[in-house]
Amino acid sequence: MTAAVIRTLEYKPVLTTIINATSLLKLERRHITSMNLALLLVHDLLFSRGGIQAGDGPIKQAILKHKTRLHSELVKIKVKRGVKNDKDLAQSEGGSGYIPRYVRINLNVGTLDEAISALATPRRLSLTEDRHTTNPKEFYEDAHIPGLLAFHPSISFQTEPLYLNGLLILQDKASCLPAALLSPPQSDKTIVIDATAAPGNKTSHLSSLMGNEGKIFAFERDKHRYATLQKMLKKAQCRNVETTCGDFLDTNPLDEKYRNVSHILLDPSCSGSGIVNRLDYLLESTENQEQDSQIERLQRLSEFQLSILQHAMKFPAAEKIVYSTCSIHPEENEHVVREALKSVEALQGDFHLAPRSQVMPTWERRGRSEEMYDPVDAESLIRTMPGVDRTNGFFVAVFVRGDSTSLDKSLKRQLDDDEVREAAGGKKPKKRRKKKKTTAATTPVADKSDPETPLKH
Repeated sequence: MTAAVIRTLEYKPVLTTIINATSLLKLERRHITSMNLALLLVHDLLFSRGGIQAGDGPIKQAILKHKTRLHSELVKIKVKRGVKNDKDLAQSEGGSGYIPRYVRINLNVGTLDEAISALATPRRLSLTEDRHTTNPKEFYEDAHIPGLLAFHPSISFQTEPLYLNGLLILQDKASCLPAALLSPPQSDKTIVIDATAAPGNKTSHLSSLMGNEGKIFAFERDKHRYATLQKMLKKAQCRNVETTCGDFLDTNPLDEKYRNVSHILLDPSCSGSGIVNRLDYLLESTENQEQDSQIERLQRLSEFQLSILQHAMKFPAAEKIVYSTCSIHPEENEHVVREALKSVEALQGDFHLAPRSQVMPTWERRGRSEEMYDPVDAESLIRTMPGVDRTNGFFVAVFVRGDSTSLDKSLKRQLDDDEVREAAGGKKPKKRRKKKKTTAATTPVADKSDPETPLKH
């Protein structure tokens, strides 16, 4: 069943287009009562050798009745996208999104030139400057992440000696953004925290960027994931990392061990909604029960995400904090950032969003301005979109401490003096009500037109 679902997910955008074009759900609403069911059955009909694996009943017949039209729509899509076979269709730009197989070079083990030379010759692959190539024989260096190479998805590295010795690390481009944007300097004085480190890709990336210098405190509270983290860091030859099987929220920012931490990376638990080919990607989002469940889940996640971000802002020497998720939901992204910006921790710590000029300024896809209190802040945020940016869906925000900027000033305008005083622990002054003058001939009437102040999400 899992295999059937995963194979269906690979073609979901194509299948959805075909089903809608043939009005299958409308014409066969008596028997095909779910888009999920239609996706699985139409996938078997069009892409499986054995056809639909089901008994010869009314549900199967409801699909076979439209066999010719379904095949006809599939041919139209192939012609339109210029693909000749089913595999290329699944990986085409119009499908679930062509995502290369990204490989990051671990500078703790070797150099980029060594990796390129070793990869090109035995495999007969060639380095190209065409960053939109889908040629299985070509690979290219990413334009945004130094030391990141992009290969055709069909290329496997599981038995590659350079992968086994830790020089090559398989890591999606979006997952490389947090460490690259945190960019801790190579210095013995640099102290970094990776708050939720497992499985270790971002931690090893930080170590590589730091040249194995300075110190990284890597936290992971789950003991099984912690074991994976330790294994990963050993393989990647990260000598400047100290791991802790514990919760980052339990750390004391004023502890002598952590009080000089200068950079913090936060990649907390999230819905994972930006990851292509997750099994829950197939679920319909129109059912009320599912929507209610998702809203509750997102609320719990965002509360946790906000708490970990506020905790990071309490570290007295922290200069830079990067917050990221592999989610596409604003509840976990823009909403968390906007609430953090007006929190007492941000105000007392003088944290604000780094301007766009410091956060990959050439990256076009920024935050959603309609989800921020100040639309200008959205320019400081980064979003990636599957199928468009050749990567999984991701969100990154960079907080910096220091001199006031236009963004910092806009942040402080969001709160009036009363709110700032209340956030800092003071009491909000009571507003005096003006007494209405009444006469004996009139009777005061309760004003029911004034609505209750809505709660902020």
